[in-house]
Amino acid sequence: MIEKIIQKRLNRWLLSILSGILLTVSFPETGSLTPLTFIAWIPLLLVESYFHTKRKAFSLFIQAYLAFFIYNVGTTWWVYYASADGAYLAFFANSLLMAIAFLIYHLLKRKLGSKWNGPILICVWLSFEFLHFHWELSWPWLTLGNVFAPRASWVQWYSITGVLGGSLWILVMNLLFYKLVLQPKNLLKNSYFILSVIILFLPLCLSAILYFSKDTGGTPYNVAIIQPNIDPYGEKFVLDNAAQLEAILEQGDKAVSKETQLVIAPETSLYPTAKIYESGLRKEIFFYVINEHRAKWANAGLLIGATTFQAFEQKNSPASKFIPQLNEYVEDYNSSVLFDNTPNPKIIHKSKLVLGVEKIPFVGMFPFLEELAVEMEGGSGSLGVEKEPKIFEKNRVKFSPVVCYESIYGGFLAKQAKNGSQFIAIITNDGWWKDTPGYKQHFQFARLRAIENNKYVVRSANTGKSGVISNRGDVLKETKWWVKDQFNYTIQLNSKRTLYQALGDFIGYFALVGLGMFFILRIIRIFQRSTK
Repeated sequence: MIEKIIQKRLNRWLLSILSGILLTVSFPETGSLTPLTFIAWIPLLLVESYFHTKRKAFSLFIQAYLAFFIYNVGTTWWVYYASADGAYLAFFANSLLMAIAFLIYHLLKRKLGSKWNGPILICVWLSFEFLHFHWELSWPWLTLGNVFAPRASWVQWYSITGVLGGSLWILVMNLLFYKLVLQPKNLLKNSYFILSVIILFLPLCLSAILYFSKDTGGTPYNVAIIQPNIDPYGEKFVLDNAAQLEAILEQGDKAVSKETQLVIAPETSLYPTAKIYESGLRKEIFFYVINEHRAKWANAGLLIGATTFQAFEQKNSPASKFIPQLNEYVEDYNSSVLFDNTPNPKIIHKSKLVLGVEKIPFVGMFPFLEELAVEMEGGSGSLGVEKEPKIFEKNRVKFSPVVCYESIYGGFLAKQAKNGSQFIAIITNDGWWKDTPGYKQHFQFARLRAIENNKYVVRSANTGKSGVISNRGDVLKETKWWVKDQFNYTIQLNSKRTLYQALGDFIGYFALVGLGMFFILRIIRIFQRSTK
């Protein structure tokens, strides 16, 4: 039956389209039909089986590209509102990378034999996702494990494995169900059916145990969250800086209580049309304006985002640009700034930058790309980053400042938390994407960071959603889209560490080792044939 279906070219194209649709509708906020993720790969695997022996691999590549293109566009079409060029690059390039990964799986399977089908797919795909966190063209938004963001109670074991554990679960389930599709007879006695039931429900049972046994208590800590709701297109980078800051601080006046210890405002909210010189920050008028309001808040701290810069006599990094008028190198940053009772505000720079908008890829290898990008776009090119993950400390309370895009990098946040962080504070804009699935997905992903690190997450977004998430990934408070709002909430601090913080993305490392072994095995077989 199945063999007859895949013999027809039209059916193979329809199966590729079906995989793309299933991947899309199972993803958060573009359907959120999460269980479909366990069968989304089956149609594409059936297409691959047709090309296993003598057919041209390029035809499979095109059909796989179609499936992944549907997946990319269907889940991240909203990127277009922030940058049309960036959206096209993300759609076409990321689909291409996924199709290449799938083609590598196919070629290795063809040469090494179908008995290695499952292990090869798992190693190739998990290696791809792992590397996609770490290279110059990083875009891990569509990591398979992110699909469980709305189902926090399903994946409490992310505190051990991170999102790659979810990716592994999805691939294994698809491979098992794929076997059942090929061998549908005597289903209840089929060993693959029994194994699939075990592997489907065992992680769910483990997660339930972890969920209900997890301690959500700790040391009470009151935070005030500000959502200014300033239009990033027509107001934020046009209106008077001082007026915008005063409006935010007045929201803080309304939100704070006697117990409030930290007020949190969004990304680039501090004088958004200006670049602030870090060494001269105390001389700025806003420094005194902020401290006047902090005096009303019983000296609660203020965490706020800003665009800052530093000057260097010598080139500090590939992001440093020589300014002839100053005879110095200047480096710009997207920064988190903490105003507290210390003499100087504390600053931590964003480390995970948005491709194309904040970072020009491969400038370390090809420095001319930086100059070319500045000339063509009239921008500042790449921003500087921290050399290692850092956290803030205020009155002996430590927390992780996370700026926007950084919050989808679980491994990065885990490294921050290892420094002793007691909660996670995300500041973001999110208004660039308008009222689309984008900001909703971004909010959902924060739930996974809470689970991975066993920490409360507080989130301040310019236009929504702002909110509070427990260390179990439960949403305790959230604001609405495009509404000016502020509130305070008492979270629970804890200094407990998770296995994921200690082990990191160990699944990714194992996948890379496995993939390397398959390549070595392939090389050995080539050598053996050449010596016969």
